[in-house]
Amino acid sequence: QVQLVESGGGLVQAGGSLRLSCVASGRTFSRYAMGWFRQAPGLEREFVAAISYTGGTTGYADSVKGRFTISRDNAKNTLYLQMNSLKPEDTAVYYCAQSSRGRYSDSRLEYDYWGQGTQVTVSS
Repeated sequence: QVQLVESGGGLVQAGGSLRLSCVASGRTFSRYAMGWFRQAPGLEREFVAAISYTGGTTGYADSVKGRFTISRDNAKNTLYLQMNSLKPEDTAVYYCAQSSRGRYSDSRLEYDYWGQGTQVTVSS
């Protein structure tokens, strides 16, 4: 079975940076696309960033383009999200997810497994 464990969340001032990590176990990590999603209180879970199985294709929500960078280290079964120039509106629980395919996708429906989430809070 697949297990995804996020870490790296916390409290940061606006303009600061955080680096989230997601360690995967179970099925072969390198065969599947990965994504980051986030959910603020009272709102639906939304797409943040995704990466194909090789890392050759990446994509971002318009709200984070130019500020966030998704990457993966298949040798370490780890997914990363580098978040720079953080804004209060980035405050949310961030979730790591594994796709059913290796190809890039920004749709929640194409992700089979989810982590427990890590809280990111950005103060003004």
